[in-house]
Amino acid sequence: MADRQGPAERVITSARRLLSNMIAMGETRLRLAALELEAERDRMLSLLLLAGAALITFSFAIGMLLLMLVVLYWEDHRLLAIGMCAVVLFIITAGLAYGAKRIAKRRRLMQSTLSHLEQDRQALGSSRESS
Repeated sequence: MADRQGPAERVITSARRLLSNMIAMGETRLRLAALELEAERDRMLSLLLLAGAALITFSFAIGMLLLMLVVLYWEDHRLLAIGMCAVVLFIITAGLAYGAKRIAKRRRLMQSTLSHLEQDRQALGSSRESS
């Protein structure tokens, strides 16, 4: 006799089950979002540290190379050597700025979370249409 429920009790039970499933799904998506944010934070920190170290060593290497060129041509063409060094530095700067701009345009933050939410939206949309 405990198996018998009236229509109202069945609707309430179904609503509770649906609400519980929606809360569990939301919790799963939030956990995924938190994991993605942590991974992205760690990746960005590593990227910044490595890029900073590379930039410092690259700057020293370019500086030494340019100093060597200026010293090499100091007697005959010192202004030409300094001007060529400045041109090389401008070209390198433009290339690095272009690369940074391309990287900044890429969007990867929470990509998995957004794709899962889109799948959920489509699944809910198709279940509404089939009802």
